[in-house]
Amino acid sequence: MFVTRLLVKYLRKALARPLYRKFAAFELACQQPQAVQQELLQQILFRNRDTAFGHDHHFASIKTVSDFRQHVPIHEYEQLHPYIQRVMNGETSALLAEPALMFALTSGTTANRKHIPITATYIKDYQHSWNLWGLQAIREHRQIFLKPIVQLVGDADEYRTEADIPCGNLSGFTAQCQRKIMRWMYAVPAATGKIKDPTARMYVAVRGGLKKPLGMLMSANPSTLVNLARMMNDRKEDLIRDIADGTLNARLDIPNSIRDKMLRRWKPNPKRAKQLESYVSQAGVLYPKDAWPAEKLLIGCWTGGTVRAYLRQLEQYYGDAPVRDLGLLASEGRMSIPIEDGKSGGILDVTTHFYEFIPESEINSSQPIILQPHELKMGENYFILPTTKSGLYRYHICDLVRVTDFFHQTPIIEFVGKGSRFSNITGEKLSEHQVTASVDHLVTQLPQSVRAYAVAPIWDAQQPYYGFYIEEQDARDPELLRKFIIALDTELQRRNIEYQAKRESLRLGPLQAVVINNGAWHDWDLHRVRKTGGSVEQYKHPCLIGDLEFANQMKAVEILQNKSAA
Repeated sequence: MFVTRLLVKYLRKALARPLYRKFAAFELACQQPQAVQQELLQQILFRNRDTAFGHDHHFASIKTVSDFRQHVPIHEYEQLHPYIQRVMNGETSALLAEPALMFALTSGTTANRKHIPITATYIKDYQHSWNLWGLQAIREHRQIFLKPIVQLVGDADEYRTEADIPCGNLSGFTAQCQRKIMRWMYAVPAATGKIKDPTARMYVAVRGGLKKPLGMLMSANPSTLVNLARMMNDRKEDLIRDIADGTLNARLDIPNSIRDKMLRRWKPNPKRAKQLESYVSQAGVLYPKDAWPAEKLLIGCWTGGTVRAYLRQLEQYYGDAPVRDLGLLASEGRMSIPIEDGKSGGILDVTTHFYEFIPESEINSSQPIILQPHELKMGENYFILPTTKSGLYRYHICDLVRVTDFFHQTPIIEFVGKGSRFSNITGEKLSEHQVTASVDHLVTQLPQSVRAYAVAPIWDAQQPYYGFYIEEQDARDPELLRKFIIALDTELQRRNIEYQAKRESLRLGPLQAVVINNGAWHDWDLHRVRKTGGSVEQYKHPCLIGDLEFANQMKAVEILQNKSAA
């Protein structure tokens, strides 16, 4: 035991020393973000000046940020797609100065899946940011060092382009790129991303993680963690039996090659199985907080934007385990590094991408104000425009962020929501952020249970209105739910003067509670992911659905009438 402690202490120092130096360099960069960003922009332009995109946009003649804005317009994916398609067909120099290792497929949340080029430089930057995140996490939670990690990943190679370049899930690919010592710490290998059935993939992750207490559990979306906890309890007998016998449930849809690989790793462990059985005999359930002591676990997931409804459920299943936001990250790149538990804000990573920002109020302007990181103001909302080393230039990712603080001279930003998520029946321009902020506020005021939900327009020729879609399990107290709906309608009016005006003029009717079957949201989300080809792990459940056809698609069990005055 003494020798083990000495070895852990030595490894901690050996591994942390270079990371401390990296964070010191990052901290220095945060003291002078304007200079760092300008130098980074010149590096990106110089490196990519001989690409077709670089020629078309006069990279060689760009000397200043003003030149850059003059020659390179703000791009959405559709404008970049012709260049990306050429790379997919094998013409690397159309957009990139180095080969594409793969194309990351977006989650399919807001549109059809996009192909984001991933290069060796991208991976280096991505890992650098993750290392800084991990260093700060271990500094505060030394108990997780060298402890098992469960991270849910997807398939990194779903299909190939014409040039035989893999297209798939970024988390699965980055897991494959980890150093050997890091791969050794993961309870399940990256190959499990090839399991197509999401339930089977989650079962395997839990099966691997239950061998002994975890140090870290990571999944971008907390809804995945909620589903994982419920599945652990639902399948507790199968899981305990598999752990005792060293088996993997034969009914699961798992390719034989992956099943064999798992079984070689998992030996019979009757001692651990008996321990888990004792938890079940005492409480009648098996939740993560029983199997993985909260004081030894760190949860990594998103905590901002639309996911708070699921975040509120974590304590029920995971106890008081600390939660650290993973940061603003997407297939397009990692953009922020959170360094504190319980806060959704992260330091803008000014060392990897060049950033510009559009104030929220300017987004519909033909010539919007464009700001750099050092020009942002605390408390204000902005749309973020990253320029990356891997072919995305002034890319309008549609992410709305808020500046919550500053780290030296560099803003700390939190994700607010997808700016494309609006609903507009009659000019009210209701945003998803307004919905989630209103719900988050009210659940602290009223004891109404709110798990999965969404607000959606319902057409009525006399008076259209919005429905608050909620499952039966959260509608057991009709009077409390009516009270909640009235308060939510009032709060939406407070946050959106256009919605208020339409309610007061009777162009919109009162918000109504629409009760749907238990499990309806899970089935709808799963169908949506399968339809778009997205990733379950990255998928973000929408809390505002602007489609008028939605009301015809989602069968209502009951509509609780809100007879409040306009």
